[in-house]
Amino acid sequence: MPSTTPVQKHVENKAGFNWLSLIEKYRVLLIFILLCVVAGFLSDVFFTMSNVMNVLRQVSIIAIIASGMTLVILLAGIDLSVGAVMAFSGAILAGALTAGWPLPLALLAALGVGLLFGLCNGFFVARFGIPSFIVTLAIMVIARGMTLVYTKGYPLVVSNESYRFIGSGRIFGIPVPIILMFVIFGMMYWMLKYTSFGRYIYAIGGNEETAILAGINVKAIKIAVFGIAGLLSALSAIIYTSRLMSAQPTAGNGIELDAIAAVIIGGTSLAGGKGAVTGTLIGALIMGVLDNVLNLINVSPFYQSIAKGLVILVAVLVDSKFSKIKK
Repeated sequence: MPSTTPVQKHVENKAGFNWLSLIEKYRVLLIFILLCVVAGFLSDVFFTMSNVMNVLRQVSIIAIIASGMTLVILLAGIDLSVGAVMAFSGAILAGALTAGWPLPLALLAALGVGLLFGLCNGFFVARFGIPSFIVTLAIMVIARGMTLVYTKGYPLVVSNESYRFIGSGRIFGIPVPIILMFVIFGMMYWMLKYTSFGRYIYAIGGNEETAILAGINVKAIKIAVFGIAGLLSALSAIIYTSRLMSAQPTAGNGIELDAIAAVIIGGTSLAGGKGAVTGTLIGALIMGVLDNVLNLINVSPFYQSIAKGLVILVAVLVDSKFSKIKK
């Protein structure tokens, strides 16, 4: 029989209810609620509908990229190229629209570019066994360079008014980027929870050798996962470029770190095999709320970076602490 630790005994009441397990399960949500309460005390504007919508709209781009990053990290991998892929996809889209391409065709071109870069990442990781950190770092440099070559270092302005709706339009009063974010996370949640593809991702991240022995096509799954991450980077580029109505050569600079941070804060293990996109969404919201409230109380952007770093560090420490208690 497994022994019960003094900590576990202390948190269990007479009915055998384990408060520690409950806190461990919902700790990210509890942190988010606590942060919102503190933000409400610090600023009267925080809980206004316009500010809430603004936070969600600002978070949507990072959150969509982070949803793809979640799949990669569940495989015990990492993708540093998402920001650069986002920039190049946006540049291709803007260039296509400027050249007179129909909007649907330009959107498909941008998504195709993102998918292609993602599949390249997955191919080199799966086929040659190169660590994903190295492969995606190389692809990041290549994509960033291709963006600068294509744009010549200048923004590409878009004049297609129909395209503006994706980044600035509303459906039933809700900004389109927010709707797209929740649709993507809904699809990701369903895929990971109810499909064999999702179960294979968890199995590979938990123990790749066992997954191979179980007959799972590990290489195909890895290629597909990195492809999805690239595709979602392109989708974020579509939203971002639409909001600005221009493709910036420096778009997505550093966004890969924000995406990774959202995944880690959301409770997904860097070792792979453990985590969920629901946690990632809350992690992205935590970062968005933190940015928002620091702006509302006029904290310098330099101090905001320090605050973000501390939040990430605390999230990792809390995860490590709970993991030790559970053992």
